[in-house]
Amino acid sequence: MGLIQIVVDTNIFVSALKNNTGASFYLLSLIDKKEFETNISVPLIMEYEAVGLRFLKQTNLNTSDLNDILDYICSISNKHKINYLWRPFLRDPKDDFVLELAVKARCQHIITFNKKDFKNISKFGVTALTPWEFLKERGLL
Repeated sequence: MGLIQIVVDTNIFVSALKNNTGASFYLLSLIDKKEFETNISVPLIMEYEAVGLRFLKQTNLNTSDLNDILDYICSISNKHKINYLWRPFLRDPKDDFVLELAVKARCQHIITFNKKDFKNISKFGVTALTPWEFLKERGLL
């Protein structure tokens, strides 16, 4: 059986940028360790960049650092083009593209702090977990 497939929601990415001692940062620090695989799409990376730039002043990073991080995520993650849309399925339409990516990539989990925004996704074989829950479940803490 292959590695666990995940999608990292933007709130986790931003949390990791802002705090290098939390579960979000630890999760992202493991993306090259072959414990799981991350999955991305163009819309998700664009959102990471846009939101990351908005919060950049709350970090010790500059634009070049952010670009390097995004480039690394792109180099290590599985890339997917989404060709179908079920929108709207979730309460917040901005979350639908995250679910679409998770289904296309056959992910087991969406890692997010906003689990309530991903209600009823189990019908797609996906669960929403916080970084801490995912790390604990995988024995990575």
